[in-house]
Amino acid sequence: MNSRARVLLALNHKEPDRVPFDLGGTVVSGIHVRAYRALRAYLGLPQVEPKLVDIFQLIVQVDDDVLDRLGVDVKNVAPRSSGTYRIEIKDMGDYTYFYDEFKIGWRMPKVGGLYYDMFDHPLAGPITEADVDRFPWPDPLDPSRFTGLWEKARSVAEKEQRAVVVGSMSAGVLEIAAWTRGFADYFADLAGNERLIGYIMDKVLEQKLAYWGKIFDLLGDYVDVAQEADDFAGQDRMLISPDTYRRLIKPRHKVLFDFIHSRSKAKVLFHSCGSVRPIIPDLIEIGVDALNPVQVSARGMDSAELKREYGKDLAFWGGGVDTQRILCSGSPQEVREEVKRRVQDLMPGGGFVFNTVHNIQANVPPENIMAMWEALQEYGVYH
Repeated sequence: MNSRARVLLALNHKEPDRVPFDLGGTVVSGIHVRAYRALRAYLGLPQVEPKLVDIFQLIVQVDDDVLDRLGVDVKNVAPRSSGTYRIEIKDMGDYTYFYDEFKIGWRMPKVGGLYYDMFDHPLAGPITEADVDRFPWPDPLDPSRFTGLWEKARSVAEKEQRAVVVGSMSAGVLEIAAWTRGFADYFADLAGNERLIGYIMDKVLEQKLAYWGKIFDLLGDYVDVAQEADDFAGQDRMLISPDTYRRLIKPRHKVLFDFIHSRSKAKVLFHSCGSVRPIIPDLIEIGVDALNPVQVSARGMDSAELKREYGKDLAFWGGGVDTQRILCSGSPQEVREEVKRRVQDLMPGGGFVFNTVHNIQANVPPENIMAMWEALQEYGVYH
């Protein structure tokens, strides 16, 4: 069975020969550049200069020799704009910084920095809808986003026979609203100016619809998985109320997911960290096919309970190992035991693509990555 068939069977809630494995298939299921260099050295592979596909998180493009060595079943042919936008990194004393295509400022400490944090929000402060209209929004149809994508998707699907994942042009409709406004104004808008925050989200939604339309015109049925995201939950609860989600964000998500399904056979892979359990039925209702990262350490996100309650309608892409404690600081044996538990919870009946809970961070030792992989080979086989 080839990788593409394996992933599609799993996403259609059927049992393939083994649980599909993702490493680097999205910018939220990848690996930090520091951990990647250590992994290559551990595997005895030649050192290369990794290509960043997400500069904010310092997430790399996983090279083909690693994909082949580990039997990775998916490949991303279009990471979001941080992989293509012409970013210029500048000096700021103790930091390096840049502005992205949404004019958001990001900086990272020169000493000990592991990723970039936002520090400047272009729509912060008192603004009107007219200010939103005047804002220089990125061009979703910028040709640089699509250069070489058809050839790459065809190669991944037909030659490599891996599942083709396409990422969105940006973070989510709610996230971009938060990032352009700044979190203080964003939360104030949610509480007292829903019209304005909705207006901003609609601008982002328009961009996404244009982008996805071009993707499907260009790539057609080569797109197996369309990945979108919006983070609105924390460790023990949602950061917005379920009612706020249902009133303001869910209708916009539905438009987006309906569009993807109407234009393609692609599965919608939706990323939202944290304790999202209160709105999982809503996500299923509006067309989410697979949930990532399945943060098993968050409140209400026990893997066995999620599989039992939602496994017939929702696939789980992630949740394979706790990354907050076990993967980064546990022993290889603890990693193996954790993987065994999560795989046995999530694999029955299909509907499971193995990945860590979010990206593999900089401090994860290669011994633990390989203990994770070895445990998956042992326990992730269907009879």
